[in-house]
Amino acid sequence: MAESFMGLMSGFSVAISPMNILYCFIGCFVGMVVGVLPGIGPTEATALLIPLTYGMSPVSAIIMLAGIYYGGMYGGTITSVLINTPGEAASVITCLDGYPLAVQGRAGVALKVAAVGSFVGGLISTLGLALIGPPLAEWALKFGPTEMFALLVFGMSMVIGLMGKSLIRGLIAVFIGLLFALVGMDTVSGNIRFTLGINQLVGGIDLVTLSMGLFGLSEILVGMENLKIHNKAGNMNSSKLYPEEKRPTIMSIIRGSFLGFFMGLIPGTSSAIPAMISYSIEKRISKHPEKFGHGAVEGVAGPETANNSYVGGAMIPLFTLGIPSSPTIAILLGAFMMHGLTPGPTLFINEPLVVWGTIASMFIGNLILLIMNVPMASWWAKLANVPNKLLYPVVLIIAILGAYTVSNSMFDVIIMLIAGVIGYVLKKVDIPMAPIVLVFVLSEMMERSILQSIKINKGLSGLYTSPIAMTLLISAAFVLVYSLISELKNKKSAYLGDGSD
Repeated sequence: MAESFMGLMSGFSVAISPMNILYCFIGCFVGMVVGVLPGIGPTEATALLIPLTYGMSPVSAIIMLAGIYYGGMYGGTITSVLINTPGEAASVITCLDGYPLAVQGRAGVALKVAAVGSFVGGLISTLGLALIGPPLAEWALKFGPTEMFALLVFGMSMVIGLMGKSLIRGLIAVFIGLLFALVGMDTVSGNIRFTLGINQLVGGIDLVTLSMGLFGLSEILVGMENLKIHNKAGNMNSSKLYPEEKRPTIMSIIRGSFLGFFMGLIPGTSSAIPAMISYSIEKRISKHPEKFGHGAVEGVAGPETANNSYVGGAMIPLFTLGIPSSPTIAILLGAFMMHGLTPGPTLFINEPLVVWGTIASMFIGNLILLIMNVPMASWWAKLANVPNKLLYPVVLIIAILGAYTVSNSMFDVIIMLIAGVIGYVLKKVDIPMAPIVLVFVLSEMMERSILQSIKINKGLSGLYTSPIAMTLLISAAFVLVYSLISELKNKKSAYLGDGSD
């Protein structure tokens, strides 16, 4: 502990130099911008800007690129809350309650809670990275394909909490999500499935393109049916910036901080997974679960905190073991190697100033983002007062540009438009969007993990010989049984209530 403290102090001596603060600010600002723009996530922005770091010192380069990573988590919140269009995958969950809060005139509350939660989550995960990183990274190494599959099954079981008022409709949404996920090439066997002979679908459907269509474009189509009814400009009150539900919000932020951090330790996960699990947990333990999906502040606070806390946890396997736990971290690994650095156990010994300077800069970067976001929450919220007849064309243009920039192809725009029409139809028949996207995220990783596990263990024996896998599978079974019992009780209560009238 004392050694970590001394290392952190030496890191601050590097991070507070004027040039490194400037690079940290640039990274955070760029990250926010790419988070706001649908289709351009932290991964793409980091990859695009790596060539600009050629002439920079290694520590300055890593500080700036890391700033883009966690800055992007903040930026994705803004469009999710204001126009129901997720800027990147982790912000999909924020749409569920962030946008309804905006419609209620509480956009400022949603944005401020997200900014504070992101700051707290980033701070706690960075502290964890500095103080207890190496031993936790060794624990995370125990997660092989078998354990990853069990974790994803547990995550899938939590999706039940997002199925809305009807379990049947929720299961239909899960089935649709699985259909979308099966399109493209099987990553293990190389088989091509459900592409209808279209070469552009061999790589599968892009998550952000699908999300923009299902959430953003479908909202435009629903709203355009009757602008007078759906025009929310008259209802907006951007002066409301503080949540009335203070204690539940604080507890959500605390839970999200630790959940995101520990999920970041596990290679192969993404920031969308802790955000999803956080949302499910918050809904399950809430005294008013019926508010979720209709403007629950905890539904913004928990997931936004978790996806930012994930960043600090994801840095631990990179620094201590040289293992990237997400696509953006893999890009950062490439940046390390480009600058002559080899992440792993010897990095703390050979390049302590780079490691500790980067860790210290994350404290500074999160503070910069807090300063940039909290005072601006009221300004961002005022955008929600723009009449829908002016807002919808702008959102549509942003969505089309965002879809196009995914791979510089009009085909992605077509996919986004088709997804928008599908989302519109599903909204009209009251089928929830969240399970579709979340099952889409989880199922591809589940398939890859179970196939790898079967090959390694020559069967399914790994599922019951691994203590971690067994614990997670039993937990998933408990969640499923509990959810089904709760569903039956709610149906029975509703039936009895109707009969008594």
